[in-house]
Amino acid sequence: MSGYRVAVVGATGLVGQEIVKCLEQRKFPCISLRLLSADRSASREAAPSPREPAVEGLSNSAFDEADLVFFATGLDIARQFAPLAIKAGAVVIDSSPAWRMDPDVPLIVPEINAAELRAHKGLVAAPGGTTVALTMALYPLHRVNPLKHVVVCTYESVSGAGSAAQEELSSQARQVLEGRTVVPHMFPHQIAFNLLPEVEVFLDNGYSRAEWNLVEETRKILRAEGLPVSTTCVRVPVFVGHAAAVHVEFSNPMAPEDVRKQLVEFPGVRVLDDPDVSLYPQPWFASGSDDVLVGRIRRDASSSSGLSMWVVIDNLRKGAALNVVQIAEELVRRGQIPEGGKRHGQVGASSDSHGDPVL
Repeated sequence: MSGYRVAVVGATGLVGQEIVKCLEQRKFPCISLRLLSADRSASREAAPSPREPAVEGLSNSAFDEADLVFFATGLDIARQFAPLAIKAGAVVIDSSPAWRMDPDVPLIVPEINAAELRAHKGLVAAPGGTTVALTMALYPLHRVNPLKHVVVCTYESVSGAGSAAQEELSSQARQVLEGRTVVPHMFPHQIAFNLLPEVEVFLDNGYSRAEWNLVEETRKILRAEGLPVSTTCVRVPVFVGHAAAVHVEFSNPMAPEDVRKQLVEFPGVRVLDDPDVSLYPQPWFASGSDDVLVGRIRRDASSSSGLSMWVVIDNLRKGAALNVVQIAEELVRRGQIPEGGKRHGQVGASSDSHGDPVL
């Protein structure tokens, strides 16, 4: 039987569970599937489906029989264990920020830059959900009319901070409606019925880490190193789904109808844009969707070559899990993952002076 020995690290988290669901739904050719968690107390009930194997604790030898390993964890776990998986001979697809900006690691949205997979050295990085949404909306336009300037404000659901954040929103909403005092834990302030312009830590340049990641990842994926990009990221009291108000300036004027045509024809993008009947993307509607949704496409009144639009994505689905599974499917299509038991040698990882893998 042909296929691949697959492991999912972080299998009990929101993204890890969604990865397992995508693998099953898309019939990825697994001959075995190991579910791994850094939390050794993870119970069998935390697994995505009764049909899936038990969740195992993460160990140094967890990758001895793996051809493909998905990491759906925080940065620290990925940095510690991904090199071990690579040394064991597996190909790693990492959804954490650990190596997104490493020049030797391809940062991939398959619809945009799958060709860059040819240069991978055992590790492929996936961008954050807002970056997936933004680049999927911008690339079809940028390739026909180069971008000159981008301003984006994101409205990010609490699921981007994990299941505990979802539980906190639910709990706080009940407390507020009951007139009780709210004590925040996951966020610096109350998130229920509130907006927080703070996603991840603030940097010395005044941007948050999420904002600056969005700038750098967008430039890398679009191959637009000097592109001026300004961002503001806001956490909103929504359970699933990230949205973005995007304002762009092109090299040349571009009519909204031409923008719609380019977007409609691009795989993975769905245009919902009819103001007369209040048709536009919404996080609630995007939940469970494989597509990036774009609407409110209109001229920017402040610039003759500018355009504004509204973009929404299911951050757990296409923003994370589906994107990494699509990367794996593309690697399989290209013959870049040797099938189980057929490896002839291993891909190793050395370390730089900071202890991070150079791949």
